[in-house]
Amino acid sequence: MSSIYENLRADIVTAMKARDTKTAVILRTADAAIQRASMDLSKPIDDPLVIATLRKSVKNLTDATAEFEKGGRADLAEANRAEVVILEKYLPRGLDPARVDALVAEAIRSTGAQSKKEMGKVIAALKQSPDAGSLDFGAVSKLIQAKLP
Repeated sequence: MSSIYENLRADIVTAMKARDTKTAVILRTADAAIQRASMDLSKPIDDPLVIATLRKSVKNLTDATAEFEKGGRADLAEANRAEVVILEKYLPRGLDPARVDALVAEAIRSTGAQSKKEMGKVIAALKQSPDAGSLDFGAVSKLIQAKLP
């Protein structure tokens, strides 16, 4: 089984051979961001690093798209949406909301968290979960806040 990063690198070569410059530039930019994150964090390039970097890029693009739409720049907003579509191919599918709810409930139970002050323990437990790569921790933190007094 090949890693997400290996797939991304292979797709860069494929895009370049096909002279698909738009896709090649997007993927090469993502590759550079992944390598930069690896160096900054002094971590090897692995799937969790790739997923975190790509999620950050997608979030930034999504936020910029909203700003472009407010500013009346539909052309730039559309370009960002197209870039998000390409990058999302490398991200794992999100989990079923019922599964996320069950994971959060189990993490709260296993950590013994009693209040919102202990959210960090719950999130740390979820990050150790095998499903961590498929979790949107922004949404998860809101769910934890809703469940803890």
